[in-house]
Amino acid sequence: MSSHEPHHRAVVADAHNDLLPAVTARPPRRWAAFFRERWLPQLREGGVDLQVLPVFIEDGFRPEGALRETLRMIECAHTLAEGNADEVRLCLDGAGIDAALAEGRIALVLALESAPGIDANVELFPTLHRLGVRIASLAHWGRTPLADGSGEDATGSRLTAAGVEALAEMERLGILFDVSHLSASGVAHVLEPATRPVLATHSSARALRDHHRNLTDAQLRGIAATGGTVCVNFLPEFLADDPAACTLDRLVDHIVHIAGVAGADHVGPGPDFVQEVVGDITPPCCESDYGFPWSLPGIEGPRGLPLATEALLSRGVPGATVRKILGGNLLDLFRKELGRPN
Repeated sequence: MSSHEPHHRAVVADAHNDLLPAVTARPPRRWAAFFRERWLPQLREGGVDLQVLPVFIEDGFRPEGALRETLRMIECAHTLAEGNADEVRLCLDGAGIDAALAEGRIALVLALESAPGIDANVELFPTLHRLGVRIASLAHWGRTPLADGSGEDATGSRLTAAGVEALAEMERLGILFDVSHLSASGVAHVLEPATRPVLATHSSARALRDHHRNLTDAQLRGIAATGGTVCVNFLPEFLADDPAACTLDRLVDHIVHIAGVAGADHVGPGPDFVQEVVGDITPPCCESDYGFPWSLPGIEGPRGLPLATEALLSRGVPGATVRKILGGNLLDLFRKELGRPN
């Protein structure tokens, strides 16, 4: 058995890869081909079977152009799926995911990150649901009409009235609520009225790295109590106090910690692969102002995912548990919840 075989025999999920902005930056006539040329080989080599595609809107489009760019990115997702129908399928529910996997295709699931195109117009969630959105968060780093992001933790704010309405509407439609990027008090607020599982698409453990983007043990237990899943972020900035010295071992520390606190049935991967995307869409005239490394050594993108599996197995995590972490837990959650109306 090759060292990568346990990885490729498992169902592998990725709850957060920002590839969609890079594809959308190309001319529309190139969307499907660019995905096939640049991203499909990476996903295949990394063994990815289930890929969440977040719609992330850069600040330059906010507020006036946010909805227009949201719709462009959703159209891009449909276009790349239709243009690569032999390899991928845009899925609306668990049955669609199972069909894609049975056919050897990669199951794609659309998500909104922060949903700036919504503003306070909660009545647009059914529209976006009709367009295929099945996961959504209400804030990024800062403040929105629905909630505050984790960068505004000091405000101690809860969801706005529109944010509470959005949570109820998402639960009604079968759109999973994503708490990654939400403020600490916002997470606490969501967990009070939530009647369906809550998801964190790309968050790590605050007990190991005290960063506002990470989740406390109490939050981990709260998400697990809803039946939800916490998908671990691979960015060194969220894993270690010294990101430049962060190793794969530290990622395993976070995964093992979250599994120990929330339970092995409530953890998954949310790598947040952004290194290639940032390099791809940053104009040559400019520089990124982020002062930390974008990736772990060897896991700069999907191709490196088998290394995470090897590291978990080397740590002594049982194979059955590793398979749950790699994608089994997220697959179970999606089968039960995606697109299922209340």
